[in-house]
Amino acid sequence: MSISWTTVQLQRLKELNASTEVLAMNFTETSTRDRTFQEVEHRLVSQGKCKLNKLRKLKRRPALLELEAQLANVLCQQGFVQVVTPTIISKASLAKMTISEDHPLFSQVFWLDAKRCLRPMLAPNLYTLWRDLVRLWDKPIRIFEIGTCYRKESQGAQHLNEFTMINLTELGTPLEERHQRLEEMAEWVMAAAGIKDYGLLTESSVVYGDTVDVMKGEVELGSGAMGPHFLDEKWGIFDPWVGIGFGLERLLMIREGTQNVQSMARSITYLDGVRLNI
Repeated sequence: MSISWTTVQLQRLKELNASTEVLAMNFTETSTRDRTFQEVEHRLVSQGKCKLNKLRKLKRRPALLELEAQLANVLCQQGFVQVVTPTIISKASLAKMTISEDHPLFSQVFWLDAKRCLRPMLAPNLYTLWRDLVRLWDKPIRIFEIGTCYRKESQGAQHLNEFTMINLTELGTPLEERHQRLEEMAEWVMAAAGIKDYGLLTESSVVYGDTVDVMKGEVELGSGAMGPHFLDEKWGIFDPWVGIGFGLERLLMIREGTQNVQSMARSITYLDGVRLNI
């Protein structure tokens, strides 16, 4: 007879970021299972305490903030300008992204009132900046933003209601260089995040049409798109472009080998990936 972890034991092991191998363990006796659980829990708690002590004495900054800084440094060295835009955006901005009341994403938006919401994506503000910068700067125009986005009905092992995005964009990319540029952008981000052996997959998005997704196994880490695009005219954009976005918490989840993205997110129950009830 094969005996697996109890529901309570499995939840605790997931909270402590046990490996997939540990989570999949089976036993022939409940006594062996329970003894093993105590041993594994003790080991993971000890590892967590060591990591917290390292954060206090050596690192000082959680991995999420370190990754933000690493990405910003890499992209600035590549000639990109970092921008900071509002978290609160208008309903009209979403409508320009085709996110109206009949759109699948509309129900996931956190609305503040009838005309304002917390941004579910960075793209509307970046489009707005493009429209002005195209008058002021020579092309190509390279900008990026790292900021918090919000979506309902997204909580889960790989999803968050509140998550950190990075979007890097280039307006004025020569048409024949767009695919190569997207691949380069993906490479910069993945290298900064310390993730290797990823793949690129062409998909179809409900907002952006055909996209190029950055995959690590079955997990989508980023998604890229390119123009000319049917959304461009709404924003007064007429040049070819490329852009790609990544969720930073997912990047960290993959890099650190954790089992839930919440451990790497903004939290009062986790600190730098460590569950605090240890």
